[in-house]
Amino acid sequence: MSPAQHFAPELLLRAQGGAFGMKLAFFDVDGVLTDGRIYIGEQGETVKAFSTLDGHGLKLLARAGIEPVIITGRDSAAVRRRVVDLGISRALYGVSDKRAAAEQVLAQMGLHWHQSAAIGDDWPDLPLLVSAGLACAPANAHVEVKALAHHVTASCGGHGAAREFCDLLLMAAGRYGDLLRGHLATLDAR
Repeated sequence: MSPAQHFAPELLLRAQGGAFGMKLAFFDVDGVLTDGRIYIGEQGETVKAFSTLDGHGLKLLARAGIEPVIITGRDSAAVRRRVVDLGISRALYGVSDKRAAAEQVLAQMGLHWHQSAAIGDDWPDLPLLVSAGLACAPANAHVEVKALAHHVTASCGGHGAAREFCDLLLMAAGRYGDLLRGHLATLDAR
């Protein structure tokens, strides 16, 4: 099976992350992994909706050796639960300076900015996006974020934007086709 997903060659080249390859991807939550709306229940609990497409993309990314890292300005039980469910080991909550937080992660991993990609939707994400080797924005991101992104996804946040970002990174890393073919067999045949 040949992949139906395609990206421009110059975008794939940027998404490769240079000679050492893309090693991690930073994800905002509200407006990227969710549609940006926040539901608050009668008891004050926060409820958020997440896309299973995005979740599977994050798992595939990790399987391909590109570590997903969550950096979010808010903290909620719903986000913490989703991070655990996806098996993401690096997540930073309630972050006001996302660039500084990302620099700490890069230093811990011995990586450089050009080995990172980022997706965000609003002004607090701008410092992270201008520093990363690849900057992406969901289709419904703020106009200023879309203006500086290397790629604007066809999908909106919470509706497959993060998956498209993951697919781009997987394709640039040369892993997309193998992972796709691996999913064509049933689990019983493995």
